[in-house]
Parts: sequence; structure tokens; C-alpha cells
Amino acid sequence: MTGKEVFNYIALSIVLLLAQVLICNHIVLFNLAMPIVFIYVIIRLPVNLGMSMLYTVAFTSGVLVDLFSDTMGVNALACTLLAALKRPVFYAYVPRDDKTKTMTPTISQLGLAPYCKYMLTMVTIYCLMAFSIEFFNFADIKDVLLMSAGSSAFSFLILLSIDSLSIPAKKTM
Repeated sequence: MTGKEVFNYIALSIVLLLAQVLICNHIVLFNLAMPIVFIYVIIRLPVNLGMSMLYTVAFTSGVLVDLFSDTMGVNALACTLLAALKRPVFYAYVPRDDKTKTMTPTISQLGLAPYCKYMLTMVTIYCLMAFSIEFFNFADIKDVLLMSAGSSAFSFLILLSIDSLSIPAKKTM
């Protein structure tokens, strides 16, 4: 990654973290859906980024949201799991070859259908993990599933719109 790309990711991270903490954490639609926008950076990072850097970015993002949201590690754990599953989920929808090794997951790089599958899977994994930890009770499994499904759908739509507005990635194909 070039210095300009690193700067763009840092700026995007700061903007999305502020949006999450100041705006999105205070929005809950029908007690079913809360938008999660800060995970977009983890989803968008290049596939060939080193795992230690990916874990560092994910954990730091989660800890910062936890710090300002008073959620005691929920987001840090869910983001770290998201980072661990990024490559397997990506390669579940995209063929593994030399072209995809250096790819940045975006609509323009992957096409609409594979990108939507990839992003929806990643958002759903995050929401299931975060709400499972937050409720921490299998007696509330219905609430966990409803909140996860609603938040996944709501967040997916917001992240898809963010992706259409964001800086395009370099073409590798």
C-alpha cells in the first residue's frame, strides 16, 4: 500500500468511527436494527494485507468503539473475529488466483453480486457475534437473531451506499 492509500484508510477509519460513536449508536429502528458502519474499513482492506496488520486494525477499531460506547470488549472481539474470517469469506465468493491476491474488495473490483454476498456475509457475522456477546444468554436467542438480522440488513444498505461514494480502488483485473 502506498502512503496515500494508508492516509485514505486512516481518514476513512476516523470518519466512520466518529459516525458510529456519535450518530449510529443512538439510532435503533423499531428496537430491531442498529446501523454498524465502522466495520466497513475492515471489510474494505486489501486481501493481501498481512494478518497481523489486519488484526491490529480490527482490534483497534473495536476497542475505540467499545471505549466510547461503554460495551466492554464486545466490538473488539467481534471485529477480531471478522478479521480472522475475512479471507475465507472473500474466497468463498471469489476464485482464488493471482489476480485476486492483490484485490481490494469493492463493487468495481468484484462486480455487484459477489461483492454483495461478501459484504452481507461479513456484516452478518459481525452482527451475530456482537449481539450474541451483548445478550450473553441463549434464552434470548430470538432477540439475538432478530436484532442481528435487522442490523445486518440495515448496515448492509448503508455500507453499500458508502462503497458507492468512496474512493475507487486500483483496478487489478
